[in-house]
Amino acid sequence: MHRHLDHLKSPALAQQAAEPTTEKEYTCPMHPEIRQRSPGTCPKCGMTLEPVLPELEESDNPELADFSWRFWWTLPLTLAVTALAMGSHGLSLFHGATQNLVELVLATPVVLWAGWPFYVRGARSVIQRSPNMWTLIGLGTAAAFLYSLAATLTPGLFPATFMMDGRVGVYYEAAAVIISLTLLGQMLELKARSQTSAAIKSLLGLAPKTARRINTDGSETDIALSHVHSGDTLRVRPGEKVPVDGVVLQGESAVDESMLTGEPVPVMKRPGDGLIGATLNTHGSLVMQAQKVGSATVLAQIVQMVVQAQRSKAPMQRLADVIAGYFVMVVIAIAVLTFVGWGLWGPQPSWVFGLINAVAVLIIACPCALGLATPMSVMVATGKAASSGVLFRDAAAIENLRKIDTLIVDKTGTLTEGRPAFHSVEPAPGYSADEVLRLAASLDQGSEHPLAHAIVEHARANGLVLSTAQTFESASGIGVRGQVDGHRVQLGNTALMAEAGIALEALQPQAEQLRSDGTSIMYLAVDGVLAGLLAVADPIKPTTRLAVERLQADGVRVIMATGDGLTTARAVARQLGIEEVHGEVKPQDKERLAAALQERGHRVAMAGDGINDAPALARADVGIAMGTGTDVAMNSAQVTLVKGDLLGILHARNLSVATVRNMHQNLAFALAYNAMGIPLAAGLFYPLTGHLLSPLVAALAMSVSSASVVFNALRLRRAVID
Repeated sequence: MHRHLDHLKSPALAQQAAEPTTEKEYTCPMHPEIRQRSPGTCPKCGMTLEPVLPELEESDNPELADFSWRFWWTLPLTLAVTALAMGSHGLSLFHGATQNLVELVLATPVVLWAGWPFYVRGARSVIQRSPNMWTLIGLGTAAAFLYSLAATLTPGLFPATFMMDGRVGVYYEAAAVIISLTLLGQMLELKARSQTSAAIKSLLGLAPKTARRINTDGSETDIALSHVHSGDTLRVRPGEKVPVDGVVLQGESAVDESMLTGEPVPVMKRPGDGLIGATLNTHGSLVMQAQKVGSATVLAQIVQMVVQAQRSKAPMQRLADVIAGYFVMVVIAIAVLTFVGWGLWGPQPSWVFGLINAVAVLIIACPCALGLATPMSVMVATGKAASSGVLFRDAAAIENLRKIDTLIVDKTGTLTEGRPAFHSVEPAPGYSADEVLRLAASLDQGSEHPLAHAIVEHARANGLVLSTAQTFESASGIGVRGQVDGHRVQLGNTALMAEAGIALEALQPQAEQLRSDGTSIMYLAVDGVLAGLLAVADPIKPTTRLAVERLQADGVRVIMATGDGLTTARAVARQLGIEEVHGEVKPQDKERLAAALQERGHRVAMAGDGINDAPALARADVGIAMGTGTDVAMNSAQVTLVKGDLLGILHARNLSVATVRNMHQNLAFALAYNAMGIPLAAGLFYPLTGHLLSPLVAALAMSVSSASVVFNALRLRRAVID
């Protein structure tokens, strides 16, 4: 597990992980391509930027602190100007022009100071030619305030029809309340958005804060985790967490790796075994050598992969971005038409009605809810997936996985344990069993394949003295070849033997019998002549049968494609209820199979763990790599199952369905809200109801809609995906 999770990320991210960064980076939740080294706002949508990687220690959000400061200090002024405006319709402390002047004094700090960040964002959106919600809020509140300012300072410019109670009617309270409600909405949104990083914070919290270093003189010192360097010798006492990735030097203990792998049974660790940082040493003292520290550890790379997925855009979001861009311009046009229409054909004072309705349109139609609809769902879903041992590389994988109708699976390490045990050896005439085993094991010392490990371990356990191969070459997917003790040696399946023109008839009966028992067969040829065969058994994972049954029940067609012999593959498939089997396939054959299925209109996923699976993983609509597999496989896939359990595919698919459903809910809510809100704000229902929508109510509705989208996305944390 430790060896194979070293490069969960893409090559670019792996390189980045090897170099610890001390400078924080900020990004926009709606536009992840925006990156900068300091806090601020997004130049495209004006949203507050947030750290790419959240900090475990809670720190004050400067934007939240600033908005809270502005909101609470100006709230009394907003309440006062609102009460004064409401009082003017009945009993008022002031009369005529004095009323307007008092409201101006009260509203100015709210609009110009508390609302200043909104005007800056609105102006930036115009300069950047990227209209957004702040364009609408800035236009709406500025129009209401400037109209009221003109009515207060130059009332003589207005027609007599605009006069009410000896003064021109003003709407300072509308501008002030909109600013206060928008501030409140932003505060709620910022607090809710911080909850979407809870999963990443929980991952970061797994790592211990300190490590116990053994110095060169034998003394021991507790040091901060950040001070651990590669090559340091560390002690891990019973009940402590392993500080960083490394290898056991001394001692034996069972280590609980469930926090990262989901495997509930502790794994015994002995000298030479790998250790994963943040796992728990249950009993016994271990002395280890640190190998990967900082951002190069498995835990750090898992966090990076989750972050990468959270900051990517789903295809559905790209459509929402396009809609939002045009939507703002359409809203401005509707607001202008509302103002002119009411001014020309509305009841007196018609232009006042026109202004107020236009402001209401601008405010209620803010596309914030539309923009937040998909990224909030993606952020919550990737966090939940990570806590279940499923790592999505990007948002597109989350959205596409639910569409899969065909799953191609490798056998070794995917359906089976991938930790095969040696079964038997059958020598050809002229060779002994020990000599066949010795030559095969000598050549296989250079291979990382699980079958090779089983052969090498069995040869060493039998006391055979292995030779060093003079040359070694991997024929990916079909076997290995090289030179041992001056002989040309080839070890692999029938495809490798056929490629070399080696006859297999002498051992064919024995091979078929062993395959029918479900073992994997490898032939050994020496100097172009068959020398024997070796059989290795790889047990099926306990959860594989259940996973296959449930996937098939969900309408997913499961196909096995393996480099093993067809008889062996069929024996395993028969136990699992898989009907379609392809045996002795090469890497390019798996890719061709995926391509052929895609050409017939199928949505294909490929699940595998080896180098030979990489082409098919890259070709498939969704590539799924086992976390217990090779780095090449994981770098070619869009989804990684940390535990290497096929049930993870089912969990990931269920989460994909739940996430896309949540996206649809958010988008439908945002679009329906605007579809109903704009006509209401424009006053189209006035002839039927006799009522108009106040800009104050529009501002409250806008804030509530954005918060509702965020809280609806947070419901994904409780989604059942088992």
